[in-house]
Amino acid sequence: MNETNSATHAPPLSCHGLVRHFREQGRVLEVLRGVDLEIAAGERLAVVGASGSGKTTLLQLLGGLDTPTRGWVQLNGRNFSAMRPAERGSRRNRHIGFVYQFHHLLPEFSAEENVAMPLLIRRSDTTEALANARALLEQVGLGERLMHRPAKLSGGERQRVAVARALITRPSVVLADEPTGNLDPESGEQVFELLLKLNRDTGTALVVVTHDFKRARRMDRVLALRDGRLAEAGN
Repeated sequence: MNETNSATHAPPLSCHGLVRHFREQGRVLEVLRGVDLEIAAGERLAVVGASGSGKTTLLQLLGGLDTPTRGWVQLNGRNFSAMRPAERGSRRNRHIGFVYQFHHLLPEFSAEENVAMPLLIRRSDTTEALANARALLEQVGLGERLMHRPAKLSGGERQRVAVARALITRPSVVLADEPTGNLDPESGEQVFELLLKLNRDTGTALVVVTHDFKRARRMDRVLALRDGRLAEAGN
């Protein structure tokens, strides 16, 4: 179950004054210049922007895969950025799901095992973890492909496995970075519809980085990242 913060009723995920600089060949590259964002429980949020605008950097900071130069990220009412790496990893495992443009499935494991992996990493009961994985794979239409390894699955099927893996821990929020960018139009639409359906069914907040403004407009809110800052996107 998702952890709640009854004292503050904090949003599942937020950031305040988020700044990220990189040093490149003796120069300081300013990618994010003070981003403030609150993601409500169950919300569907799209982030759009030009290539190189910092969308992936923002997701990595929100997901605790990187630390900000300044500012902080709050996960379920706690300062995520200030945690030690082990604690941050544990909380990320429990409360955040990730879907990437490339599926990042482990090639030596079956679809069932790949989906169960976040639970197995935290040493959950193996039988229960695999049963939960099977149930999710059936929910995403892959009940007949449980024992197939990634090489035996189509691109759309691999991405559906990745979506199931992101949901296996019942996270507070799913962060999706161009989740349909590597798929043909039909498969991409199927995966996008699946993300929206699971968002409705589970109440997990969904943040999608996309170049596809038509899909972005199907979300509750669309923000554009320009010059290192977020703003409401226009038409």
